[in-house]
Amino acid sequence: MLASAEVRGLVPSEAVEKAWIGFDGATEREIHALESRLGVRLPPSYRSFLSTSNGWRLPGPSVYDLWPTTRVAWFAETNQDWIDAYVEPYAQVPPLPDEEYLVYGETQDSVRFRPEYLQTALQISDRGDSAVYLLNPRVVTPEEEWEAWLFANWLPGAAKYRSFREMMQAERESFLRLLSNPT
Repeated sequence: MLASAEVRGLVPSEAVEKAWIGFDGATEREIHALESRLGVRLPPSYRSFLSTSNGWRLPGPSVYDLWPTTRVAWFAETNQDWIDAYVEPYAQVPPLPDEEYLVYGETQDSVRFRPEYLQTALQISDRGDSAVYLLNPRVVTPEEEWEAWLFANWLPGAAKYRSFREMMQAERESFLRLLSNPT
């Protein structure tokens, strides 16, 4: 990705020189401190990411920074107005059944999500282009992975993934498509 002049212009020169837009990995102590502060055990793919890079620049085309352990927080702590803007209109809508909700990949509809999950979602990124990365502790796989969301007003709603790893792989592919076809 750093081969693109456009991308190089968005990251600090030391990241370009190193060809690494990440950071030093979080220590086990830093990850444990985050888990203690939140009162949860983080999903394995996200823990693994943090131990490799404690934050990340330009993880996708619409989110500009994944946060380090010191910034990760519950979405509701600073985004209650954003949550209310989605929850209130859905208040009169019947609950979405699992067979409609648990759809991932190309066939999912970003509008078909459960806005009430925003109240308990974990924010792991800045708010980029009216978009944010969230981890959803209310949908957990047998491998203890939390569902991951790209939540954006322009979707509108959430692009859902089975795990943080799956979301990051999809975001990387999206970024590469944009770089190869910038129209």
